[in-house]
Amino acid sequence: MTLTKRDLVIRISEENKLTQAAVYDLVQKTLDHISEALAKGDRVELRNFGVFHVKLRKARVGRNPNKPEIDVPIPARAKVKFKPGKELSVAVAKLSQEKPPAKGKKK
Repeated sequence: MTLTKRDLVIRISEENKLTQAAVYDLVQKTLDHISEALAKGDRVELRNFGVFHVKLRKARVGRNPNKPEIDVPIPARAKVKFKPGKELSVAVAKLSQEKPPAKGKKK
């Protein structure tokens, strides 16, 4: 199952007796602030959830496996990385202890 922004809005509005429009604005503003911070290269730390940070990758030279004699320049770039917090890691680790469902069958 995929949890979408819409799903979050519906759940939060039902749990807190708020309008979906108000919750949507709040969720969107939160995501906007996180995006802004990352775009500036800042680190975003959400306790008990995890840390988002920007990782800069250097420019390098790659090789085409079909034509190894030709160098392929790979430009420098920035990527967003996420490191889960301890509580999230523990919760997700519990999934590996459960028996996976059989292929082709839904739970």
